[in-house]
Amino acid sequence: MSASVQSLKLLFVSTSVGPLGSGLGGGVELSVYNIAQEMIRRGHQLQIVAPAGSTWDSLPLIQIPGNLQIIAQSLKRTDPITMPENSVLANMWDYARQVQDNYDLIVNFAYDWLPFYLTPFFRCPIAHFVSMGSLSDALDQIIIQTSKQFPGTLGFYTPSQAATFPELTSPIYYLSSGIDLSLYQFCAEPKQQLAWLGRISPEKALEDAVAVAEITKIPLKIMGKIQDESYWQQICRDFPKSCFEYLGFLPTAQLQQVVRECQALLMTPRWVEAFGNVAIEALACGVPVISYSRGGPAEIVQDGKTGFLVEPDSVAGLVNATQRIHEINRHTCRQQAEEEFSLKALGDRFEKWFKEIIF
Repeated sequence: MSASVQSLKLLFVSTSVGPLGSGLGGGVELSVYNIAQEMIRRGHQLQIVAPAGSTWDSLPLIQIPGNLQIIAQSLKRTDPITMPENSVLANMWDYARQVQDNYDLIVNFAYDWLPFYLTPFFRCPIAHFVSMGSLSDALDQIIIQTSKQFPGTLGFYTPSQAATFPELTSPIYYLSSGIDLSLYQFCAEPKQQLAWLGRISPEKALEDAVAVAEITKIPLKIMGKIQDESYWQQICRDFPKSCFEYLGFLPTAQLQQVVRECQALLMTPRWVEAFGNVAIEALACGVPVISYSRGGPAEIVQDGKTGFLVEPDSVAGLVNATQRIHEINRHTCRQQAEEEFSLKALGDRFEKWFKEIIF
């Protein structure tokens, strides 16, 4: 083994649905950024392979040209695996193949079939961080196959996410997430407003949060990438007089300025959310989280203590929880973020996983 236990040579291969910094990759972008920052802080050597146009100038990027991959959420479960001409995913993994002998470990962050399929053909071990729940029969099959052929090389955010994949072979690593808490300022006295953060796409069910704003007359601040323009326009047509405001896809500094002044963050996933980085961003500001009791958010929110978990798809449940938000101590929210979701805690989990694969 070329690396000492103290210092690892790591190659991160990013999501292939958008350049890093674009927001197209959703929560996994923030995960890549934070894990990379913490690994560098710990003295590990790191390169990130990402689509051309990525804007993370503070991190060591290798920018690869090519056509972006279709996002998995837009496909049907039984659709065949497809790749565009001059695929950036294929180009990134071709680059990884060429330089693999310079690294102790390659870490795959792409939720796509190709990296799993390629794993047996690489000399360098590959760790796969699976960023979403089960969406595709073909991808499920190759993920399960990889877990059997290379035990211990698959990492997930949460047990509820991993449970969507049948027949995974142990050990399974649950790595959660973490953020740089110094970037999020606590606010004890919020304004009368609610927040909703995320990709604007049907599986996120933004319309339920807008319905809450309409019923309660509490303004809703919406932040995130519009991934499905027709879906967004439909919401605007369905709620022409609602008190919501779209602020765009904001960098962390601006995002937390808005979020920290909100009474609560609404999370309305229609699918099994793998984790929910936006939940821990809100908690870091002292903002309670009101979420459907489904997927990752149900494993983050301490019901009645740092927010409320309500019956999935129940707008009435969201409204009732909003009316009880004064029961939550905002200092307790920040405390949970500090105890469970710091960069140190995140780094400890990932470093342990990486070393168990390598050594």
